[in-house]
Amino acid sequence: MSAARVALVTARAAHGLDEDLPPLLAACAARGLAVEAVDWDDAAVDWSRFGLALLRSTWDYTMRLPEFLAWVERAAARTRLHNPPAVVRWNVDKHYLAHLARAGAAVVPSHFVEPGETPAAALQAFLAAHAEAELVVKPAVGAGSRDAARYGREELDAVRAHLGRLLAAGRSALLQPYLARVDALGETALIYFEGRFSHAIRKGPLLARAAAPVRALFATEHIEPRLPGADELALAERVLGALPFPTPLYARVDLIRDADGGPRVLELELTEPSLFFDHAAGSAGRFAAAIAARLAAP
Repeated sequence: MSAARVALVTARAAHGLDEDLPPLLAACAARGLAVEAVDWDDAAVDWSRFGLALLRSTWDYTMRLPEFLAWVERAAARTRLHNPPAVVRWNVDKHYLAHLARAGAAVVPSHFVEPGETPAAALQAFLAAHAEAELVVKPAVGAGSRDAARYGREELDAVRAHLGRLLAAGRSALLQPYLARVDALGETALIYFEGRFSHAIRKGPLLARAAAPVRALFATEHIEPRLPGADELALAERVLGALPFPTPLYARVDLIRDADGGPRVLELELTEPSLFFDHAAGSAGRFAAAIAARLAAP
């Protein structure tokens, strides 16, 4: 195993799309780390050549989840994979939101609908519990807003059809109220390295009314730097403290505000999140330092 060689793990479909890659390559090189972008499903790769393999833009995993999780286990047996398999298995399925809610973190209310359930009955129960004018349907395993859509209450036939498609494909789904403050405020994404806050960005709202569910790898995002509020930092740190495993090398906590103005967890990204280095000076260097420290650890 090469002690200083790092694999930045990507996917063929993501080539040329990862804006984090150039600044991370430069930051790692500045620390004397030999880095190489490698496709996760390239059968010719000997993962034992690397001292560490870093999941970065494996953005096709949601469409190939069993294959991807099997690869995660194989790669982790040959090198240090970050984040590790236990983190990946837990984080690729949004049922983790229920764990965070039980731990006392304020999450966007999330009602899971499982294969075998009746879409109409699940939707009726959701509507009875939530008075918001709009709702969101998304798969429990998904990324980049793929197969997610926003609906009004006058579009319940479309909601039932969307749920039905997901369930018929053997996929768990979730229903969430659409928290309308996101239209004006956007999302706040807080990025942490080794459990320490690095930087934050604002993402504009992603789900437009009357738009078809996203089929591409990810929806187009509008990004700018943001200074998070004290309440957002407190919630993000509560989330990280509730994880059922040791502090991960990297984490991104995505928050939106509810009707009362309080922050709520929309998603927790521990597998392959964009980290938005171009929007925070020095952030790629901080991440490279964290990578180097993991490499140097016994």
